[in-house]
Amino acid sequence: MQKTTYFYIVISFLIITLASCKQETKTTSKAKKPNIIYIMADDHTSQAFGIYGSRLASLNPTPTLDKLANQGMIFDNCFVNNAICVPSRAAIITGQRAQTSGVIDLEGILPPEKQYLPKEMKKLGYQTAIVGKWHLHEEPAAFDYYKVLPSQGKYFDPDFRIRGDQPWPQNVVKTNGHSSDVITDITLDWLKNKRDPNTPFFLMHHFKAPHDDFENAPRYDEYLKDTFIPEPASLYDNGNNGSIATRGKNDSLTRIIASSVSHRNVVRNQAMNIYPGTDVYKKYKTAQEIPVSEHQKFENTAEEKEYTSSVYQDYLKKYLRCVKGVDDNVKRLLDYLESEGLLENTIIVYTGDQGFMLGEHDYIDKRWMYEESLRMPFFIRYPKSIKEGSRTNAIINNTDFAPTLIEMAGGDRPGYMQGKSFKTILETGKEPEDWQKATYYRYWMHMAHRHANPAHFGIRTKAYKLIFYYGKYWVDTDNPKAEWNKESWGNDFTRHTPVAWEFYDLKKDPKEMNNVYKDPQYDSVIADLKEQLIRMRKELNETDVNYPHIQKVIDKHWDD
Repeated sequence: MQKTTYFYIVISFLIITLASCKQETKTTSKAKKPNIIYIMADDHTSQAFGIYGSRLASLNPTPTLDKLANQGMIFDNCFVNNAICVPSRAAIITGQRAQTSGVIDLEGILPPEKQYLPKEMKKLGYQTAIVGKWHLHEEPAAFDYYKVLPSQGKYFDPDFRIRGDQPWPQNVVKTNGHSSDVITDITLDWLKNKRDPNTPFFLMHHFKAPHDDFENAPRYDEYLKDTFIPEPASLYDNGNNGSIATRGKNDSLTRIIASSVSHRNVVRNQAMNIYPGTDVYKKYKTAQEIPVSEHQKFENTAEEKEYTSSVYQDYLKKYLRCVKGVDDNVKRLLDYLESEGLLENTIIVYTGDQGFMLGEHDYIDKRWMYEESLRMPFFIRYPKSIKEGSRTNAIINNTDFAPTLIEMAGGDRPGYMQGKSFKTILETGKEPEDWQKATYYRYWMHMAHRHANPAHFGIRTKAYKLIFYYGKYWVDTDNPKAEWNKESWGNDFTRHTPVAWEFYDLKKDPKEMNNVYKDPQYDSVIADLKEQLIRMRKELNETDVNYPHIQKVIDKHWDD
């Protein structure tokens, strides 16, 4: 009897021990899965970092972010698919190009069933959250937790939309403070009090700053106050940048195309945002109504240069004060992760939602395929698999982010995603021989709003850039009620702009000051790029088969 009892005791002990070991193994395995924090600032361009070596690097605008970047891998050739908020964010969430996701412009929406990145992360056992700017219009319901700004949101005392008893978007909470501080407060509260500490998390932390028009927290009012901000030479002399599509015949469109720092653009320039009472747009409804005197008022004089410099200094200081607030709040987040022992097992990504023009070519805002607008800052830290101090010039774009993060979380790239995972590049520091050699860009919103950029698409390799502007025929006059004739595209000043090509040799001309499309020495290079462009548009589902009036323009002018 005693032997039987002893036997059952031993067996019971072994069963309990094995179950315990199995549970311990399961818990340990789960704990080893990396957390992921994806940090994105709105319009934070690569010029406004130390790590990218721009003219502003000497100001040391991002000490925290530079340190973070140098602890992981920095990407020198990360590009956006469309340099405008909503399409870029849709590309990041879906891993898809614009016509596949259905988000081609600021009116695009991303319903919950297409919010693929959080859906895939949840399949992998992650709890998901998004805090800050969302801007994809429909509820971010695929996330377990969200607290997001309505549309663009406010810099001060922002409201947030949350999940609640009422249908989206009626559940709103009010906050006090500057948005960069408040967004970080919300993220820290979620990390401390709302997440399950036994489950890996995927968190998207999205700042509003430094989106135009810039409003910094008052504590930064003195930052850079007495500092002269280095100015780009192209602010005053744009050389041979552009084409008849962006400048008009004999520069006839320069007063209405693309927001400027200087007085050049009489429709919208930065002075209008700083100095009230200088808005010519309010006086006239169309470009034709603007008298010659308005166009000739601001000549290239010493007085105008002095004025432009003054506006530029104000513009950059406002921008960099917002950047400073972002950098300081990232430090708050990193300090918390370190204090809680979470830092080493957390993949940290930092990027902007596109680039931004900071006076280059006398442009403000984004939208362009020019470098400062096209290029995204991007770096990623994860000591367990990414070598500290590594850097790559491999070409990636924002549709590649989702597949990469999914693979880093232990999953496989979904077949419906068009982006490619660059996990191998992160882990080895080497670019595979079969890695993409070019990226495709498309800006759809022809002459939209008062920024007034002509529609265009193009290809960018490591050495060259080819751009096609098709704007003249954007409005389909044969089918005026067609859905693509959007009222929000095209302003009262002009719906038609000339068709033209631009080509830049980026090795010889990294500042894009000389459009050499007509230079015969590049004929074979341009012909090859056009062939690549045709292939990419087909492969990416980015042709104009659904826009036959645009395809007519392409066919007519392809060999110009």
